[in-house]
Amino acid sequence: MEITVKKTERTDLPIPFGKANCTPGRLPGVQPATVVAHVRVGAEQEPRKVVFEIPHPDPLLTRLLRDECSEHLIKLAADIAFGPEWKRVGDAMHGTLVLTRRGEGAVTVHRIDGTTHYIAAPVTEGDPIAELDAAAPSIAAEIRLTPGRCDPHAFAEAKKAFLFPVRASVDGGEQRVVIVSPPKDVQDRLIHYALDVCGLPTS
Repeated sequence: MEITVKKTERTDLPIPFGKANCTPGRLPGVQPATVVAHVRVGAEQEPRKVVFEIPHPDPLLTRLLRDECSEHLIKLAADIAFGPEWKRVGDAMHGTLVLTRRGEGAVTVHRIDGTTHYIAAPVTEGDPIAELDAAAPSIAAEIRLTPGRCDPHAFAEAKKAFLFPVRASVDGGEQRVVIVSPPKDVQDRLIHYALDVCGLPTS
């Protein structure tokens, strides 16, 4: 990432954190971190290396590490994704949440939460929603989505509309959150459906 900073009292720069270094079987502890910048001032030809220490422990880094590695631990055992088939039932859209075997362990899905735009729930209420036995290759659970908001402004601000938190565990362990998003073609269908249910223009 290369950015030109003009003469100003303050400039806020975006910093990419990169992927977390996750460990199998457990969540790693957050380690001291630094930000490394290569800076060239004015007509200088060669950049200078500048290292900034981040206060430790940093709450943001701690949360990012926990969230990413929690998801990693679940995905080692099974992939969790929305199925391709969706149909409208009344004012709701019915589809499936599919667990596909990747590694060892029984995987249990306890809950699916909604987003800024959609309310998500299992078709048949209860906990767990789905259980993938240690010997099973895959399993699907029926879920339903309904619009959470119907104001036009909501559809213009849809950055997180399809980031559904799914709470799951492996072998009866701690429940961890995996973010599941439907593919683009399903997202388009869900937007069209929600606009129709809300009585808003679909084109």
